[in-house]
Amino acid sequence: MDIRRTRAYKYALECVNDTAGKTPKYVRLQAEEWLAVADGKRAYARLSIGKIKRTRRILKLMRHPDLGCDMYSGLEPYALFLIYAAFGTVRPDGGRLYETILLEIARKNFKTFNSAVIFIVGMLIEPKFSRFFSVAPDYKLSSELRIAARKIIKSSPALIAHFKITRDMITCKLTEIEYVPLAYSNDRMDGKLANMFLADEAGAMDAYPIEAMRSSQITLANKLGIIISTQYPNDNNAMETEIDYAKKVLDGLADDHSVFSLLYEPDENIRKNWQTDDNVIYQANPAAVHSEKIFDAIKKLRTMAVLYEDKRENFLCKHCNIKYKSLGTEGYIEIDKFKECRIIFDPEFWRGRDVYIGLDLSQSDDNTSVAMVTLADEIIYGMVWGFIPAGKIDIKSDKERVNYRSLIKAGDCFESPSSDDEIISYRQVEEWILGLRERYGVNIVQLGYDRYNAISTVQHLEAADDPVECVEIRQHSSILHVPTKLLYEYVYTHKFAYVANRMLEINVSNSRCTRDTNLNRYVNKKKSAGKVDMVVSLINAVYLLNVNELLSDEGGFVQM
Repeated sequence: MDIRRTRAYKYALECVNDTAGKTPKYVRLQAEEWLAVADGKRAYARLSIGKIKRTRRILKLMRHPDLGCDMYSGLEPYALFLIYAAFGTVRPDGGRLYETILLEIARKNFKTFNSAVIFIVGMLIEPKFSRFFSVAPDYKLSSELRIAARKIIKSSPALIAHFKITRDMITCKLTEIEYVPLAYSNDRMDGKLANMFLADEAGAMDAYPIEAMRSSQITLANKLGIIISTQYPNDNNAMETEIDYAKKVLDGLADDHSVFSLLYEPDENIRKNWQTDDNVIYQANPAAVHSEKIFDAIKKLRTMAVLYEDKRENFLCKHCNIKYKSLGTEGYIEIDKFKECRIIFDPEFWRGRDVYIGLDLSQSDDNTSVAMVTLADEIIYGMVWGFIPAGKIDIKSDKERVNYRSLIKAGDCFESPSSDDEIISYRQVEEWILGLRERYGVNIVQLGYDRYNAISTVQHLEAADDPVECVEIRQHSSILHVPTKLLYEYVYTHKFAYVANRMLEINVSNSRCTRDTNLNRYVNKKKSAGKVDMVVSLINAVYLLNVNELLSDEGGFVQM
């Protein structure tokens, strides 16, 4: 079997080589990575041709209940790509590579139907007596997977004798595997051992059902969780977290090869043109790329959404995967653009420079950050350091899905020991700031800080033998929007450069902005997708540089 001749491989190649703009960025990145595995270019994984052949044989035994053909021929190209990736990608030891399959996709893409296909394949090949579950906001929605699986089994003469279907479960007689639909509203998720689970419409749930299922899988060698949803207008739903983490993996900010994601959401640069740009539809709906009928139906819905405000939320969320209710919350800086500003540390460059320090001194048990910036040849140069409570490194790594021990080893942040290892050593932060002059040979002009949690530290810095002039920066949109906008513009015009720091890049990726009633834009910690203390300290430093050097050159004035 030549994998390059399969429809899954051809679809992945089509995504990578797309020049028409119909493939969203993160689907293209996932396709590139999987093709590298398929071509034998990744040491951490390979394709098992034997397992792919087995999967294809099972698909050919299934009958598509609506098309009247075998399932292999009837599946959408993206679905075959997802299924081959799920069951055919293995670790060097032969175990299944992917433990999470994440699918963000618009309505009318047969996502629940395709999940049912995966479940049927799994029930035929997984170890005997395994247990499968679907979880959803209510029992009716959770049962949609059972209904789809029942429809496929009843339509497939080769399968029907090997399955027992009751009102509450489906059982595979060959493997004694049971599949049971659960409802978040009625059933407790704890105490269940899920070899495979599906979280349907995850955007309508919080994280508890997914985490309960994952917790049950800890002792299992081959486990799989399928998480699917369209966008939802509500904040802080489980899908938001899963999508954000998958993007970090694909952006190279998180080392996790166990996640396979197809994120069909329009790229940031075309979302604002949703009223006219057809690629918004294509990027959210892969079925529309290959079906003119589906595309025309969605275009009609778009026309109604343009004309009538009450139609807009449903259209943008469900058919475009654009979170309409929260358009006031937006990403800050695209991580790819930010990475273009990365430079290698040169100690000679910093010697003799006038620098401005930004401090984000958090609560004692959380991350703290110090940033240093200077202006040279109309370019803002920056360095940023983080401090992590020594006793909370592993807890924070698991909770935030950030490998802090790796970041500490790379020098991107520091372990902060104290008499109680679960809190930050403010003394360590103060000594680091006071030591910048000797360590890098710089002249500290000013330090900018948020008054919250910082009064004691500021007093120590101002009373030191070689004191630091400290300036309070009010954390208000009317103050912060100027340096926030300035940093953004300098990044996009390649007039900003930072010493390579992966933790800073993760913070930038986490950052979300909101606008006040005057359309002032600022980084909102509460709305952001994770820790952003490094970005906040950098903006504080840029604020001082702007006031002292950029505005002063133009005779400008800024409110303090």
